[in-house]
Amino acid sequence: MKKLLFIATMMLSAGTIWAQQALFDQNNLTSPEQNADGTVTFRLHAPKAVTVTVEGDFLPEGTRAASMKEEANGVWTYTTDALSPELYSYKFRVNDMEMLDPSNVYRSRDIASFQNIFIVTKEDGDKGFLYNVNKVAHGNVSKVWYPSPTLQTTRRLTVYTPAGYDKGGRYPVLYLLHGAGGDEEAWTTLGRAAQILDNLIALGKAKPMIVVMPNGNANCDAAPGEWDKGMYKPAFRGNQFSRPAASFEESFKDIVTYIDKNYRTIAKKQSRAICGLSMGGGHSFNISKLYPDWFNYVGLFSAAVSMGGRNQQISPEVEQQLKTMFQKKPALYWIGIGKTDFLYQQNKTYREYLDSKGYPYEYFETDGGHIWRNWRIYLTQFAQRLF
Repeated sequence: MKKLLFIATMMLSAGTIWAQQALFDQNNLTSPEQNADGTVTFRLHAPKAVTVTVEGDFLPEGTRAASMKEEANGVWTYTTDALSPELYSYKFRVNDMEMLDPSNVYRSRDIASFQNIFIVTKEDGDKGFLYNVNKVAHGNVSKVWYPSPTLQTTRRLTVYTPAGYDKGGRYPVLYLLHGAGGDEEAWTTLGRAAQILDNLIALGKAKPMIVVMPNGNANCDAAPGEWDKGMYKPAFRGNQFSRPAASFEESFKDIVTYIDKNYRTIAKKQSRAICGLSMGGGHSFNISKLYPDWFNYVGLFSAAVSMGGRNQQISPEVEQQLKTMFQKKPALYWIGIGKTDFLYQQNKTYREYLDSKGYPYEYFETDGGHIWRNWRIYLTQFAQRLF
């Protein structure tokens, strides 16, 4: 028995030593490396590779990938043009096989895929600065379970409370909604919402506020792997095997009720805002007209706007809901979209309808398409206009 125990102990020790050694036996490459001239160099050790490319949103629009060059000792490199302040994402492709950068531990999940990330910043207040963690007072980010009687389940959402929240007082609330394929983690990982709010508040450009980021998939209680359906593969429409008891819009009252009951909110229209991207923009469009007395600020980011009729014609029901909402004079109705977004024409049609009715709104157009780079910009712009 003692001999067996000794062997088991030695095997466990060997496994521990191997695991620890694996931690220390990292390659000594620096990738990505930000150079003094504003360029960025990527490096990958792949001595047996035939072709290596890097794919990323730092490349010119329409360019899928850039070829890397093999240097000494099997190290492949690629250096970008000078990059503007921004959060960038990328991945490698080796012999047509996708892989992450083993020299970069910073990465984010978008639905079912991962990419490495890095941030370029040049001065305080630029986009890279706003997306970075800086030496400012920080808010707290919590994952919170709440009851949803409408959906007949308990669900999870993410809540940001600003620095100083623990000292008392009441705060306005921004409800921030993700797009299709996302979940309650999307805006804090891909969208850098907590960093944006921390930095804008510290710079005096945004008022301290609570930010609520729910899971907009009515058929999911939480992010993949975080609820009782197990480790299913994330999909564009959430968990395809679950059927919700109601729509997300119908269940939204459960979220507002829970937040007003459990947080020190200013529970009135003048202190509530809602915005979202893509599907979440569609949710914001629907929820704001469904509950016209709830939100004084509405933001549609690359929104999937449904007018209720065929061929983007407005239905009588939607027309009446919009009429009621605008009669109540929201303080800000804000629309943002990229010039090459696939939803551009849909948003243009909606804006033409608003113009025909004389309904006031603000419009913000950027380069690029249906991408997180734009949605971070829209959140930054919208948050500064609230309350």
